[in-house]
Amino acid sequence: MSEEGMTYDVVIVGAGPSGLGAAIRLKQLAPSLSVCILEKGAEVGSHILSGAVIEPRALNELFPDWKERGAPLTTPCTHDKFLILTEERAIRFLTPPQMHNKGNYVASLGALCKWLGEQATALGVEIYPGFAGYSCLFNDAGDMIGVQTGAQGIDRQGNKTAHYEPGVNIFGKMTLLAEGCRGSLTQQIIKRFKLDDESNPQTYGMGLKEIWEIDPKKSKPGQVIHTVGWPLDPHTFGGSFLYHLNNNQILIGFIVGLDYKNPYLSPFEEFQRLKTHPAIKDLFEGAKRISYGARALNEGGVQSLPKLEFPGGSLVGCAAGFMNVAKIKGSHTALKSGMIAAEAIVDHLVNGKPYEYEERLKKSWVYKELYKVRNIHPGFKWGLMRGMINAVYETVTFGKSPWTLSNPADYKQLKPAAECKPIQYPKPDGKITFDRLTSVFLSNIRHAEDQPNHLILKDPEVAISINYKEYNFPEGRYCPAQVYELVGTEPRLQINSQNCIQCKVCDIKDPTQNITWTPPEGGSGPNYVNM
Repeated sequence: MSEEGMTYDVVIVGAGPSGLGAAIRLKQLAPSLSVCILEKGAEVGSHILSGAVIEPRALNELFPDWKERGAPLTTPCTHDKFLILTEERAIRFLTPPQMHNKGNYVASLGALCKWLGEQATALGVEIYPGFAGYSCLFNDAGDMIGVQTGAQGIDRQGNKTAHYEPGVNIFGKMTLLAEGCRGSLTQQIIKRFKLDDESNPQTYGMGLKEIWEIDPKKSKPGQVIHTVGWPLDPHTFGGSFLYHLNNNQILIGFIVGLDYKNPYLSPFEEFQRLKTHPAIKDLFEGAKRISYGARALNEGGVQSLPKLEFPGGSLVGCAAGFMNVAKIKGSHTALKSGMIAAEAIVDHLVNGKPYEYEERLKKSWVYKELYKVRNIHPGFKWGLMRGMINAVYETVTFGKSPWTLSNPADYKQLKPAAECKPIQYPKPDGKITFDRLTSVFLSNIRHAEDQPNHLILKDPEVAISINYKEYNFPEGRYCPAQVYELVGTEPRLQINSQNCIQCKVCDIKDPTQNITWTPPEGGSGPNYVNM
């Protein structure tokens, strides 16, 4: 890269399923197009975190011969269980049709993205890991014409160090934002072009995940278990997953809807408590935890989708919000959305036709799939049991209700601490349950401590006058990495940005919207291994 910049036909920000799918499809259809992907992680896949049970529908369309090519999908799903947990019991319940996983695979989405990156490179796509898209570039007409990467080698005081490298302008005839959930450039573009003026607020969940090596006698490769209920209260949306992988590994995760109301709730502690349930604990006796991570995920559905096109580019994948909450899957819809965008770009740039990505997507199976389940998540605002009854109704009617339930903004849902009951969490035992810092160590964070703080407070005083005094410091609980701490007898907020695993939850849940997540130096953050 040169300081003056580089020019491509298509610039893609993010090497997740949607970005890689778009790049590959572009090269399949028009090999002469020049395509560049910028990835903020140190390598492709290092910032990818998902369950994951992979539905191969979109992959089948992209590479019908993916098995022969060696895609890392080697553990077919064999058995589904759906459990309702009480504090002492696990009640077997009929598995919802959306959670039937015959034909799907338990896998690492990070490993799949790494493989997709290899396929893209072989087709001539240029991928630049370690380069975060920091700001959008516009021409005089206001159209987006590319992105500028973040500068490197700046110290905490904003001074250039001996390792300083300026940001680089990357220009493109079209730019696809494939940053994943709550991408920083995506937020800039949505605000600038008012893409969400006609949609519901996006609503989110927080996903936490661990990988364990368990006793071979307890390993059941391909078994898929989902739970709802305990340890969450009946009015907090969420649940867990346990996926048995090959090599005696089990993937355990916990998802909490970020529309929860009690500021004393800690998603991390709830996750640790889950592992002590009588129906689950035995799996982890004598086992070894080998990885940990957390990530925000879109849960709003079609009613929270912003407009997908803007002058000069489009939103694809979870940058827009294509997750199917009823399935707890989004990689297949993300991959397909990138492919649809690529097909629209080729018709536009190569064949001279109007750019019709959004129109094509709304005619695709992606939109039809999401429309059918649009009312399932919002129905849980009435509580667990009424939510499940509503989910059954929406399922048997194939989502043909004449109404669409609305989504609220998550940050508006917290109640003042004085109106809520504190939650007492048990101390970690260091064997099955753990503290935050011990867990963060397993995220393999790379972060130069002298770089500028990338978590920006619009008004530092608000953190004390409102967050602390009215909500009893919720950022100390919703952050899964102990980034935020109160220090001193006259408390002040300390931000340990070197702990950040880039989940983006603080940017979403802060009740005053006082925290803005911006990209740290490229290559910083977690280095997830097969997450």
